Amino acid sequence: MINNIPKIKYTDKNNFFLLAGPCAIEGEEIAFEIAKKIKEITDKLHIPFIFKGSFKKANRSRLDSFTGIGDVKALEIIAKISKELNVPTVTDIHTEKDAELAAKYVDVLQIPAFLCRQTDLLVAAAKTGKVVNIKKGQFLSAESMKFAVDKVTQSGNNNVMLTDRGTMFGYHDLIVDYRAIPEMQKNNVPVILDITHSLQQPNQSSGVTGGKPELIETIAKAGIAVGVDGIFIETHTNPAQAKSDGANMLDIKYLESLLTKLVDIRKAIL
Repeated sequence: MINNIPKIKYTDKNNFFLLAGPCAIEGEEIAFEIAKKIKEITDKLHIPFIFKGSFKKANRSRLDSFTGIGDVKALEIIAKISKELNVPTVTDIHTEKDAELAAKYVDVLQIPAFLCRQTDLLVAAAKTGKVVNIKKGQFLSAESMKFAVDKVTQSGNNNVMLTDRGTMFGYHDLIVDYRAIPEMQKNNVPVILDITHSLQQPNQSSGVTGGKPELIETIAKAGIAVGVDGIFIETHTNPAQAKSDGANMLDIKYLESLLTKLVDIRKAIL
């Protein structure tokens, strides 16, 4: 199915594919810097790469949290990255209007985990004809994601992917249940493991989400070992200064080493 994504490369290499980029589009210069570095690494390792950047962050704990630089401005930056670097792109959407707007600029529409049961949103995404990546809600079982897939396919769009991003484990933590990966693959769609969001520590008293980035390699290795089709990693040149989700992002200086190890694991299990 990922062969239906425009500009996707290396799909004949039998590798996992990668959705990666900053949490949010903070500006053109930093977005291009991150995208160019990821492309350089993935070209070297022959990993199919989709650049990820949220054009806005609608789900924030506090009213004063960073939400974006302007919808169209951010989407235009994503589209420019796609054109100049010749890579496909993905962004989150939150409303039916977002689906129509973002579809003009990106190749893959991503449904945030908290919104994966929103029927109107899924149908609107499906009707754009774009590939739709649905994140599994932290509150849902893997089996229940069958119905999210059905909402898209029954709306006339068979280009669906599913992403696991951890399951709630108390109020301030998430746990990755690797049984979810083969279970969601029963829907005959690619299944992605969101490494960095699985390590979030939500609902902190400060109103700013925490995280455990030191476990990124552990979660990623396990995901590849159990046969996930793709992985999702948010990365930044300076996570401590990132305007959104910096606490669980990977410093981009560690990305090549991590991906090299994951490619080796992938080769070993095939």
